[in-house]
Amino acid sequence: MTETSNHNEGGNMVPDSKDQMVTGSAWMTAGSILSRILGALYIIPWGIWFGSYFFQGNALYGKGYNIYSFFLIAAIAGIPSAIAKQVAHYNAMNEYGVGFRLYKHGFILAALTGLICAALLFFGAPLFDGGDPRVVPVLHSLAWAVLIIPVMSLSRGFFQGYQQMAPSAISQFVEQLARVAYMLGSAFVIMRVLHGSWITAVSQSTFAACVGAVAGTLTLAWYYLKNRSSFNSLVLNSNNEIVVPAKQLYQEILQQALPFIVLGAGITIFQLIDQYTFFNFMRSTGITSTVMLNNLFAMFSVNANKLIMIIVSLSSALAITVVPLLSEAYTRNDREDISHQLTNAMLLFAFVMIPSALGMAAIAHPLNIIFYGTSHKDLATAVLAFSAFESIMLGLFSVTSAIMQGVSQNKRAVRYFAVGTIVKLALQWPCIHYMGVFGPLVATTVGFLVANMLIIRWLNQAFGVDFPGIAKKVNGVLAFSLLMCGIAYLLVRGASRVVGSFMVVDSRIGSLIVVIVAVGIAGYLYVYLVLRTRLADTVLGDRMRRLRAMLRIK
Repeated sequence: MTETSNHNEGGNMVPDSKDQMVTGSAWMTAGSILSRILGALYIIPWGIWFGSYFFQGNALYGKGYNIYSFFLIAAIAGIPSAIAKQVAHYNAMNEYGVGFRLYKHGFILAALTGLICAALLFFGAPLFDGGDPRVVPVLHSLAWAVLIIPVMSLSRGFFQGYQQMAPSAISQFVEQLARVAYMLGSAFVIMRVLHGSWITAVSQSTFAACVGAVAGTLTLAWYYLKNRSSFNSLVLNSNNEIVVPAKQLYQEILQQALPFIVLGAGITIFQLIDQYTFFNFMRSTGITSTVMLNNLFAMFSVNANKLIMIIVSLSSALAITVVPLLSEAYTRNDREDISHQLTNAMLLFAFVMIPSALGMAAIAHPLNIIFYGTSHKDLATAVLAFSAFESIMLGLFSVTSAIMQGVSQNKRAVRYFAVGTIVKLALQWPCIHYMGVFGPLVATTVGFLVANMLIIRWLNQAFGVDFPGIAKKVNGVLAFSLLMCGIAYLLVRGASRVVGSFMVVDSRIGSLIVVIVAVGIAGYLYVYLVLRTRLADTVLGDRMRRLRAMLRIK
């Protein structure tokens, strides 16, 4: 698929913002969802090969990844999103040459921050292990990925500044494919062939992040070389009326980038709060077994989180698309277009996120067994179902914080996130003490709820959000989603009885059959209702006519 941008005679971009948002979101959603699905599916064979060490290995993996994620976000420093925003800003002025210079200077910054953060993570690993020395070799293996990924992410931001989402999406999928292949290969060899240490196997599984980063970077390099002549043509036909000194370019990148660190790390920061408080706070409830605490931690922070991030990635894909589009409208000072895009973003978020979250909650029992087996199945199912509802707040923050960045309100967004973080910290101990493993999830949900409310209130005051129009359509989405959720839950119960008559239903194969039946029928019901009532048309545009014709829905 070739992506093109429309230009007028002066070279300025004349985008159809809604169409661009939907198209860009489609590419980013496809890449993100496929990557997330791969990142979840690997757990099935991985867990089988780890055997009785599965929950312990997954907990160790999660502890290392939470710390790595924070260092990675610090290394990336928000530069890719800042580059996407600023490149779109200068492209809207037909100053493509300035955008290219931004990319080159950003490349130097990304390489430098990657080197510094990788060194800090590698040599400072014993300082971040949280009292578990087994985390150290995991952090050592992850430091190599921190060295490479910032440059790869920067290149994705450059393409996104041109609203070219395909290179980012495809490189993301290739990265994940290479990562999962290495993870599974190394786990099988160490655990099944060599009968080695499960800690070594986890360390090699995390080193796979570096292998994936190399594959993703090579994919982006291929796309750049393929489109180099087009980029050079745009630069040659630029207005070339603006001369921005190198010092100013660095200042622009850093001013835009630094708030992105905090906002981009929002979910990770909350996960780190859980990681460094959960074990001590849970001991106050009387649970002192390290194995049990690790199992509980893996249950909510790793296992459930891995699955809900599949649906959160839906909103993250939308968030990435929103930033450059809003930046262009903000550059043109087109308040009407900004307001229109805010409405589109909110509707698109609700259209995909609400049914996804409710649907996952409905099929939580068989879904948990498919990925994590029958260990603690009842508690794990409840945790996954609750996490599915929590994911709505996580996804909404991804969108609202991206919108704030798109309209150059980074510092304000950081302040609102800080308020949400304070709420999370204040609620953490009482929630864990009285609700146990559900406590961190409740505290996180309330913290992000507060941050989201503050952001949405400000956006409404500044630009005006069509709440009546949004509410009418969101109510339709919610009604259809609840109906779908109820049908899915009944199908799970009914299909379980049928499957149980000829095989063990609480097995991976039996649960997979139940999930396929429930998702297939209930999912089609939701699609049918939104197409039949034309609700999908109001959110996604006229292209839904073709889908309606394909499915023979009048």
